[in-house]
Amino acid sequence: VQLQASGGGSVQPGGSLRLSCAASGSIFNVMAWYRQAPGKQRDLVASLSSGGITVYANSVKGRFTISRDNGKNTVYLQMNSLKPEDTAVYYCNARKLAAEYWGQGTLVTVSS
Repeated sequence: VQLQASGGGSVQPGGSLRLSCAASGSIFNVMAWYRQAPGKQRDLVASLSSGGITVYANSVKGRFTISRDNGKNTVYLQMNSLKPEDTAVYYCNARKLAAEYWGQGTLVTVSS
């Protein structure tokens, strides 16, 4: 199983980025994005189940949208109205039954 994340970068406040995570090796029940800012714990940003149930952190509701393309086994995170406090390393996560997998992180920096 491999999770390949991409799409991070630097953006000014108010800007947008789209993260992608391509999964190989399996079909997952839940795919999600977490983030970890310097000196802080890794927290859930958004998750999406195979049944279409979404969960968002309160801090990103209304600004971020998680989606998945089951045909490509890829999950996306569209991030709009980005704020400096969104700066973090973003990690893709996938779960199937008792197994959990992580992708490599992709850095998102929001700064003027």
